[in-house]
Amino acid sequence: MTATLIWILVALVAIGVYLSWTAGRLDRLHVRMDAARAALDAQLLRRASVAQELATSGVLDPAASIVLYEAAHGARQAEEEQREVAESELSQALRAVFEDPAQVEAVREAPGGEQAARELAEAVRRVPMARRFHNDAVGAARRLREHRKVRWFRLAGHAPFPLAFEMDDEPPAALVERAS
Repeated sequence: MTATLIWILVALVAIGVYLSWTAGRLDRLHVRMDAARAALDAQLLRRASVAQELATSGVLDPAASIVLYEAAHGARQAEEEQREVAESELSQALRAVFEDPAQVEAVREAPGGEQAARELAEAVRRVPMARRFHNDAVGAARRLREHRKVRWFRLAGHAPFPLAFEMDDEPPAALVERAS
């Protein structure tokens, strides 16, 4: 009788340790996901800021400046629910403004344009990487949260279900090619 109770107690402790380890792993994934989201937000803000700065610098023609400024301003001011759409619109505006390599060269030839074009190219290149890191972290957290043991024992607590950040982040080819 005593041996049976000891084995039951050992089994319960082992299960408790395993569940605790799983909850800790899930917590670390949530922390990683939050850090990746903060990095993504920083890169998106940097891209919008550089685009807005370039739009107001007088280097671009007036029509391109207006298109780029409005898209960048919209991306910076977007509510969380509309953020993906606003960032996609900024990507489309960047591609529309910088689709012609002559436009990129005109920006580079203007005073301070070389540095502005380089900053924009770096910002545009970093957004897809940051989004990929965020979505990878979200995917790992989602896969763990879908396990039965996590759902049955409510190991995720009240944390919201992680959502990927889906947007059009294709950079303008003429801008990125020249910067490489």
